[in-house]
Amino acid sequence: MSEMTTRTTMKALVYRGPASCAWDECPRPTIREPTDAVVRITTTTICGTDLHILKGDLPTVSTGRILGHEGIGVVEQVGTAVVEFKVGDRVIVSCITACLKCDFCRRAIYSHCRNGGWILGNTIDGTQAEAVRIPQADGSLYHLPVGTKEEDMLMLSDILPTAFECGVQNGQVKPRDSVAVVGAGPIGLAVLMTAQLYSPASVLMIDPDEQRLAVAKKFGATGVINNSQGDAVAQVMKLTGGAGVDVAIEAVGLPATFGICQEIVGVGGRIANVGVHGKPVELHLEKLWDRNISLTTRLVDTVTTPMLLKVVNSGKLTPGKLVTHRFTLADAVKAYATFGNAAQEHALKVVLTSSPIQTNNH
Repeated sequence: MSEMTTRTTMKALVYRGPASCAWDECPRPTIREPTDAVVRITTTTICGTDLHILKGDLPTVSTGRILGHEGIGVVEQVGTAVVEFKVGDRVIVSCITACLKCDFCRRAIYSHCRNGGWILGNTIDGTQAEAVRIPQADGSLYHLPVGTKEEDMLMLSDILPTAFECGVQNGQVKPRDSVAVVGAGPIGLAVLMTAQLYSPASVLMIDPDEQRLAVAKKFGATGVINNSQGDAVAQVMKLTGGAGVDVAIEAVGLPATFGICQEIVGVGGRIANVGVHGKPVELHLEKLWDRNISLTTRLVDTVTTPMLLKVVNSGKLTPGKLVTHRFTLADAVKAYATFGNAAQEHALKVVLTSSPIQTNNH
């Protein structure tokens, strides 16, 4: 038994109420149920949803909760009912906990698992810590392939399957399609990356940040639109000859960006919502009712994670290129400040590791 497993305390990033978090000493997790595993975290990251939590937007997150729902680590302990994993295995932690047995899991809607779903860093302690307890381990962990880059594989915890399932799959992207992604942040860029698996005719990226649009062009966008002047709709309609796009993907979570999607989608098109919405939006059925439009919403189910893992492992997708800043876990508060000030810091994905690193950014 290692020194790590004999410790009864650890350090973790703890939510202390709106706009407050701290790197604190906490009890180290232990096995509670036979289906649990305890994972020592080696790499984790910060999600836009974590920023919503820090602002106090999610009432399900109570003061004292350890944040985070993404990570890579090493299994330290397993419950007696865990069969797929053993102590010492290197694993990817899924943001979604799945029991694989309830009615929702049997329908592959793991996000609404009656014994899990999105609970890490939400209703139970999360991954921005030295260690984390993973309930329903057999359905909630993935083996980390030997020889892979942790930063690439870390994106399989959440951002890549979220972009692919909620944006690309729900938007039914096809080879002939014109696609517009509203929002060129990390999730929008992940949509851009995974949409190219289906070879759409064009992918337009819409964002007010020139730096992010420049990254989008490097990642394969066929066109970019800066909507800082509020004329994104006019620009899209001009580029499409007034027809609009086949697929409009909302990747921000604001009424204005959802409104853009409604205005640029063409006849027979699809609107796929990916963003987390904290405020009501207007649905303009008076304009859309006769246009054969489909509108989809979804919380990531991670059903595509095994497939995406193979694609990333093959080198056809390199999502680690989304990483712009690196910190140690002990600098988690500083990492949040950087990620929360993304425009000024030119931050996309921020990675935290358990071991010292050479530089905080590149």
